[in-house]
Amino acid sequence: MGKKQSPEFREKVTVVLKLLCILTTISTSVSIQQEGAEELISSSPKKWEERVIEVEGGPESIIWIVQLSDLHFSVHHPERALDFKKIVGPALKMINPSLVLITGDLTDGKSKDLLTMKQNEVEWIEYQNVMEDVARRSGLDKRIFYDLRGNHDNFGVPEIGGSSDFFSKYSINGQFGRKGNINSVTVETGDRKHLFVGLDSTMSTGVRGPTNLFGHPTDQLLAEIDSQLSQWDSQKGKPTTKISFGHFPLSFSALSQSQKSLKDVFLKHSISAYLCGHLHTRFGKNLKRHHLSNENFLSSLEFFQLNMHPKPSESAKNCSSQAPPLKEFWEWEMGDWRKSRAMRIMAVDKGHVSYLDIDFKTGTKTTIVLPTFPLDSRFMLTSSFHQMYECQHMVPLSFETIRCIVFSISPIMSVVARIYDTRPGSPHLIMETTMAKFVRDVSRGDIYAAAWNYKAFEDPSPDRFWLQIEVTDAMGRSTLSELRPFSVNGLNAKISWTWKEFFVMGCQWAALYYPIFWCAIYLMLSILVIPKICLIFSKEQYSYKTSICEKGLITCIAWGLQDLCRIPVVCFGILGYLIYLISCPWLIGQVFTDSENRGYMTYMGWVVKTFKDSEKHEYIGSPDIMVVVLSHLFSVVIPSILVAGALATERGIYKEHFLSLSGKKEDDDDSSQKNKRSVKYDNQGRGISKFLFVERLFRKILLVACLAICWKHFMNCRVLIKAYEMNPLLHFPVYSLAIPFLLAYAVYKTRSIQ
Repeated sequence: MGKKQSPEFREKVTVVLKLLCILTTISTSVSIQQEGAEELISSSPKKWEERVIEVEGGPESIIWIVQLSDLHFSVHHPERALDFKKIVGPALKMINPSLVLITGDLTDGKSKDLLTMKQNEVEWIEYQNVMEDVARRSGLDKRIFYDLRGNHDNFGVPEIGGSSDFFSKYSINGQFGRKGNINSVTVETGDRKHLFVGLDSTMSTGVRGPTNLFGHPTDQLLAEIDSQLSQWDSQKGKPTTKISFGHFPLSFSALSQSQKSLKDVFLKHSISAYLCGHLHTRFGKNLKRHHLSNENFLSSLEFFQLNMHPKPSESAKNCSSQAPPLKEFWEWEMGDWRKSRAMRIMAVDKGHVSYLDIDFKTGTKTTIVLPTFPLDSRFMLTSSFHQMYECQHMVPLSFETIRCIVFSISPIMSVVARIYDTRPGSPHLIMETTMAKFVRDVSRGDIYAAAWNYKAFEDPSPDRFWLQIEVTDAMGRSTLSELRPFSVNGLNAKISWTWKEFFVMGCQWAALYYPIFWCAIYLMLSILVIPKICLIFSKEQYSYKTSICEKGLITCIAWGLQDLCRIPVVCFGILGYLIYLISCPWLIGQVFTDSENRGYMTYMGWVVKTFKDSEKHEYIGSPDIMVVVLSHLFSVVIPSILVAGALATERGIYKEHFLSLSGKKEDDDDSSQKNKRSVKYDNQGRGISKFLFVERLFRKILLVACLAICWKHFMNCRVLIKAYEMNPLLHFPVYSLAIPFLLAYAVYKTRSIQ
């Protein structure tokens, strides 16, 4: 047996145990505090300080950036990457921007015949190598480059971080660990902050093209954009200019699940501009759109904006310093590198935003001139500018000089500003002044300015006065800036879209898809069902005779449609086909780059298995599938119904003509009124047959139309076969064969009058 422990010993042991407990608690507490501190640091506003670029060198009142878009590097077109490497590096060295934004479609992802669209790793490796070379040649820090994912960079990518997601591996953002769909950076000078918020609104599950055309902002994405655009709002002091950049124009951006849009967020924060790409230059050079908050807008304007400038709201002038800013912003789509070799320089001069688009198709530029004030009256924030000018105490000192930035590989000898007055009818020079350079010990670029009396150029016409700047370098070369209209009192010069520009910028296609689809469906159902009902239940029967006698458009249409109903296989066949299009899958195709898992497409989108839950299905790619759905309805189905009806009508006319020539008239009764109508019909019928129905010429024209429809349909099917690796007999037999069969049957049934 052991010795009995004394009370003193037990007390000492108790004290030691308590000390151990205290030390363990302190250690655990310190560890928790350290982990909490690290978590706080990672989620605190300090994370934004890592993305704040403090501009070194003067002048402090101005910054400029470069935007490039739609590079489309392709293994089939190596000249795109070669030209980019040769031109962009030296150009960036000359321009020396604070940021370089590359707004999507970095690679092409298309086969040589342009029909198969999926990721190609070779193109991504080329993109990475070219950007390394451009950063080295330009002498710029690679961290100021921000690139975004476009729809081509998302073709067939089932999930972010997957084996076919090469953007995360080879892009500049991916290399710097800029994860997520939102990346923001602030360029700060001594007197102003410039916040740039980039957004990736591509599909979360990217399908192959052509049904991958739209941006798909989610409610979460919109909330993140809202948060990042407001990150400096709580701080007093320096004003903030806010600019967002993305790939998709707003006309090609869908609504979120809660029916909110990017436009709502941008208007809330009154950003200066939204920079985007996607549309290239084949639709026009004025792919710009001014957005203005106006409670008086009609609901139809959710679908259309008829011109570049919406009608401004008539609000009372509020010159209070506490007045809320007017809610407006510009949307500026830029040209593509793919064919146009385009680059944009955008400057923010004391809060005034201006830009210049450069075309490098003709080669490199030795001198570039960007006027920064006065602003181009076609593309400025006119409402806030006009209010500022009306409230004279709000007019800043920035109005007192004409300013420009000059980029050149040679020393500049002189810069001259000229102002022209167009009131007499032809421009004549009214002011010429030499501009002086801002002299600083450390300068980021050549900024020139000249004093002027801006009040002398007040005018109710926004395009009366025009500005042009001439720069002469040491080699004696003269460079002229674009001749631009300006308005110091904030009135905007109107520019009308061409029909192509309106088609892609003025139409909100995501909102228009379902109305257009259902209008087309109801139209076709009406054409097929209503005449059949009238034929069954109405005593009034329309024929060639009644249409000739009454000469009514409605009578002629009713007669033609009833003749179509007399071919029941065609009529009910097309009706059944429409029901199939509404209720059944159209296609079964391979929608991802590598996976063998196929999805099926309906008019509402693609249904595929998700990767988070293999049992769950979801609709994706809507309204992107409109390029297949609407094209099929308007170029194949509707023309087929009309041509089938015309074939039936032609047979009816030919039958009446044949009976009249053979003497077997069907109106030989004792009614004198009917005899008169018969003579009238016979005379007109013979006249028409003389021109159209001798040898059934009209039928031959309709047969050519049938061949054209079938050719268009088979070309559409060929595109889909290549795009989604399908067999028309296995994967979309009803879609591919129904219309040709029904047209062939209509041609067969109308070949004779029997």
